[in-house]
Amino acid sequence: TFSIVRSELDVARHTRRFPRADTLASIYSRVVNSQAKLADVLTDHFPWVAEHHDSISEVAKAYTARKRRQSVLDYDDMLLFWRALVNSEAGVVMQRRFDHVLVDEYQDTNPIQADIVRGLCAGDATPTVVGDDAQAIYGFRAATVENLWSFTDQFDDSRMVTLTQNYRSTPDVLRVANGVLAQSQFLVRKELSTEIASGPAPRLVTCDDEAAQSGWVCDEILSLRETGLDLRDQAVLFRSGHHSAHLELELARRDIPFVKYGGLKFLEAAHVKDLLSLLRVLDNPSDELAWNRVLRMLDGVGPATTTRLLAELDIAGDPDGAFARFISGDVRMPPRAAADAEILRSAWIDCAATDPTDAAESSPEGTSTQSVTPAEQVDRLRAVCVATFPRRYDDAPARLGDLEQLAVLASGYATRSRFLTEVVLDPPERTGDLAGPPHLDDEFLTLSTVHSAKGLEWSAVHLLHVADGNLPSDMALGDAEGLDEELRLAYVAVTRAKTHLNVLFPMRYHIHRYGQDDRHLYAQLSRFFEPIRDRFAVESAGNRAELDEVVETKQVDVQASVEQFLDNLF
Repeated sequence: TFSIVRSELDVARHTRRFPRADTLASIYSRVVNSQAKLADVLTDHFPWVAEHHDSISEVAKAYTARKRRQSVLDYDDMLLFWRALVNSEAGVVMQRRFDHVLVDEYQDTNPIQADIVRGLCAGDATPTVVGDDAQAIYGFRAATVENLWSFTDQFDDSRMVTLTQNYRSTPDVLRVANGVLAQSQFLVRKELSTEIASGPAPRLVTCDDEAAQSGWVCDEILSLRETGLDLRDQAVLFRSGHHSAHLELELARRDIPFVKYGGLKFLEAAHVKDLLSLLRVLDNPSDELAWNRVLRMLDGVGPATTTRLLAELDIAGDPDGAFARFISGDVRMPPRAAADAEILRSAWIDCAATDPTDAAESSPEGTSTQSVTPAEQVDRLRAVCVATFPRRYDDAPARLGDLEQLAVLASGYATRSRFLTEVVLDPPERTGDLAGPPHLDDEFLTLSTVHSAKGLEWSAVHLLHVADGNLPSDMALGDAEGLDEELRLAYVAVTRAKTHLNVLFPMRYHIHRYGQDDRHLYAQLSRFFEPIRDRFAVESAGNRAELDEVVETKQVDVQASVEQFLDNLF
């Protein structure tokens, strides 16, 4: 929708670069969730587009108006509408329904969510929240740990109970975690302890470069596997998704299966969005964004033609009539799009009036009606994708296979509306999530960003790229609060490990990773781990480590050789 509004308002006419649609969406969401003024958000988080304040404001207002016109909500609206409901007359009725309000992960709430909790407890309900300020790592989503810190000030007679016993990690791992926590200038002071027996010492592995890091990690993963620690009990964690690129190649070369979290989510894949848009038009003909995507699937239909077709269909003014006009062919299609349009009409006709909800409402009481389930609708609409994907995607067969899995997911729902709602609110992370539990003999390693790993645990954790600029991210180095959130991210990564913790630090980063030259930059060990080196068993990996060992053992011989050479000269 931001893309459509941006185009219609022609705000990109400026001679200077104007933010793209995804940036506009991020700005809008942060303003709403942080409840901060647009000017402040631009200054603090998007300074490179601050000069476009007035145009961005215009886009945001047009975006909101368009949503209301189309009867759609985005994620931010769901919180805004909930808060408004809680603080309305209906909120009083809602408050009477609850004696207690329990909230988990309270450190990850934003100001709107905190308002909702206060609204629900405005009557006699007692709030109890659980949170760990050391795991507040979602500031980029406008979450604020201040909600947790100020809880006792917000609610009278409340008290804070600090829990310090850890039931997951060995004392050796917790020594590292406590060392990281102690460096924070913001967190509530606490020292984690455990009754679990001691285990192997965490290792800080200094690597020559990324290749040495990947090689060491693969060797260690296979070594642990030979001792009985399955791949499924191990994870490789990293700050950003691209940090695992080199390792993924090495894992593939060594035939080590893995699944990666923190990359592209299943619903973010273009081909999945295509099919869901086909369903969304059926469910809400006023959804202009879905119409826009569907029309762009047809052969010969580009941005200009899409704009013309949307105007001719009059989706904004008469959505139900628009759908009927398309089905009847009462719209000027480009000749190249005729075949695809006919396939689309046929598929929509098969699904349009036969959703179980529609059938139940339209059939006389006491009669039975043959209806098409959501799974069958997905299967019938797949014909449109079969016709259009080969032209749109290089890997069309694989993408069509994903849609078969989407039909499996849809089979668990009685109506199209419920399926669309649930799949957006609780989306699968990846295609594999749709396939059900793995076979007993399936084994795979987990690769994950630290953000995606929160709440999970493994017997062995290998943390990559622990260098300044990576962890902490170089984007956070100039801000004390941002830097502290990076420290909390390091803490979350460390505490995912139950027994084995390996922290890896490449000393050199090649400018051309796969090039023929050896140009490189030197890195520094992360400022979060440098002060606590003594809590690790320090190792080296790569040819440089072998050279150091040889030089150390042969030091006297080398020195003698040099002295003999100098004696001959002088």
